[in-house]
Amino acid sequence: MIMKNMTTMSGFLLLGFSDIRELKILHALLFLMMYLLALAGNLIIITITTLDHRLQSPMYYFLKHLSLLDLTFISVTVPQSINNSLMDDGYISRGQCILQVFFFTSLASTEVAILTVMSYCRYVAICFPLHYETIMYPRKCKWAALAVWLSGSISGILYTTITLFITFCRVKIIHQFFCDIPQLIKLSCSNDYLGVVGVNIFMAMMGLICFTSIVLSYSHIFSTVLRIPSAEGRSKAFSTCLPHLFVVSLFISTGVFDFLKPTSDSPSAFDVVISIFYSVMPPTFNPIIYSLRNEAIKGAFRKLLLGEFTMQKTFFSCC
Repeated sequence: MIMKNMTTMSGFLLLGFSDIRELKILHALLFLMMYLLALAGNLIIITITTLDHRLQSPMYYFLKHLSLLDLTFISVTVPQSINNSLMDDGYISRGQCILQVFFFTSLASTEVAILTVMSYCRYVAICFPLHYETIMYPRKCKWAALAVWLSGSISGILYTTITLFITFCRVKIIHQFFCDIPQLIKLSCSNDYLGVVGVNIFMAMMGLICFTSIVLSYSHIFSTVLRIPSAEGRSKAFSTCLPHLFVVSLFISTGVFDFLKPTSDSPSAFDVVISIFYSVMPPTFNPIIYSLRNEAIKGAFRKLLLGEFTMQKTFFSCC
């Protein structure tokens, strides 16, 4: 349903996947399934990495932060989209849209930062195993986690500040299931979007630094792993690193592509699909990917199901 006089209204109309009622319901059901899967998976990761004394190393400490981040990240956009589809009303107020911009950009930037820290953590664990606890000591992990969350907040503040000063001249219809920055740029007047472009360039530079750090970390990791004489040792190392590398590649590549590709006046279903790859899929499948070949997490999950957890002193105090 297209609302009248959208140019004079303060809010926006989100047009996600289709105008057909049946397809909207299908979209809502699929998103609901993915949202519930994301909630369950990430809550399980947070629970077992908190309760199991064997999962108190820096690697699981950052994994717990990633799960908390993913839980929040997917909650910014998906519930609103489900509600809009079921109610057959895509209207979102300007205030809600600005809040989505803040939380979405903040959490997306935080995700890039924490994935970078996790790659460094794996680099230290594999390349310097004897010095792992010395390098990744609890206080350092605390400061790293704090820096990750603060860096994301700075990104959100920058995007939100610039968005507040955009004057929207065109019909306020966003061909997306949430308030996406590239879609908002399409609706801006004359040179109003230049501030957003400037922030995009700055964040792209920060993202490039993170991506370069990740590439360097994994270059050293794979170089070290290939020198391991034991086939079992190589397999264990690869099973730990490859899922993380897959998550990093999917999230960063699709996110950068969506934000930096030239904007088009004609709506495209491809834009919506691409956004799902970095906004919905990572929070949903991260718990599965990180748990699939991790025997410690699977063992802790079995203990959780059987109610065998007991309160035990943790060995990694920053957890």
